[in-house]
Amino acid sequence: MEYDQLAQRIRAFRKLKGHTQQELAERLGVSVAVLGSLERGTRRPDAKLLEHIADTLGIELAELVGNTYRIKD
Repeated sequence: MEYDQLAQRIRAFRKLKGHTQQELAERLGVSVAVLGSLERGTRRPDAKLLEHIADTLGIELAELVGNTYRIKD
C-alpha cells in the first residue's frame, strides 16, 4: 500500500534529520498524535501538509513522496 511507504519515508526522514516526533509535530503545528498516525500510515496527509513536512525537514517534496505516491488535493 502506498500509504505505508509514505509513512515509512516520513519517519525515516524525521529520524535522519534528528527530530523527535514531539519536535517535528511542534514545528509542523500538529499534535504528536497526528504525526504518529501519519508515520503509521493510518492518516493520509493532504498536499499542503506534505509540502510543509518536506519544507520543515529541508528536503524536496519529491524526495519525501518518492515515485510511488500520488498527491491529491
